[in-house]
Amino acid sequence: MGIAFDYTPDRPEHIHAILNGLDRYNPETTSVFQDYIAQQCEDRTYDCYANLALLKLYQFNPHLTRDETTTNILVKALTVFPSPDFSLCLHLLPPHILNSPSSAASLRSAGDAPLSEAVQKLNVLNNLLSEANYKGFWSTLDSDDLYADLVADVSGFEELMRIRIAVTIGQSCREVERGVLEGWLQMRGQDFERFITDICGWGIDDTTGVKGTVVIPVNKENEAKGTVVRENVQFDQFAKIIHRAYEQPA
Repeated sequence: MGIAFDYTPDRPEHIHAILNGLDRYNPETTSVFQDYIAQQCEDRTYDCYANLALLKLYQFNPHLTRDETTTNILVKALTVFPSPDFSLCLHLLPPHILNSPSSAASLRSAGDAPLSEAVQKLNVLNNLLSEANYKGFWSTLDSDDLYADLVADVSGFEELMRIRIAVTIGQSCREVERGVLEGWLQMRGQDFERFITDICGWGIDDTTGVKGTVVIPVNKENEAKGTVVRENVQFDQFAKIIHRAYEQPA
């Protein structure tokens, strides 16, 4: 049996009580959820169900919306890719926020433009991750100071992203050229080797290629398995179909 979508082992009791009661839709709990988001950013925990509940409260009470909290929710959702959490969060944002900054400015007050721009930039990062363009993700992250401001509140953001990228690579690859993997993780030298061996538990084969090859142990996700499909259909089972083909219409 799989883990329930709304399950989070580190969720505080008072948050659990709010999510499972009528106070979930009480505007007065907005500040409680906002403090909980700040806590998640500091201690590297994550509670998608609570974050979505806060975005739903923002839908019902737009005047309570805090841009910083909204972007922090989106940044936290990035740290658990390839799960669909980022897309779930986007679908709870107002339509004018999802438009380009110029379009949003014409639809709403000028104060919404910065949030719209931030959402668009974070969506660019999400698309790059979805495309497995990890090198492009890092180069884009370093291309604009706004990205640094957006992820500043999330403790250990780059480390969390490297771990998620490594998990995804480990599920799909058995060997990767060292130079390629260095670009995917944006790490070099001893830091790269330490991360690969100590954190990921992978090995480095220096006998192949110019820089060597990173060898990923076999697991249930990256193991190549042959599939044999056996058809167990008897000819007698087609008798009725063949018989119907020769029947005269009534």
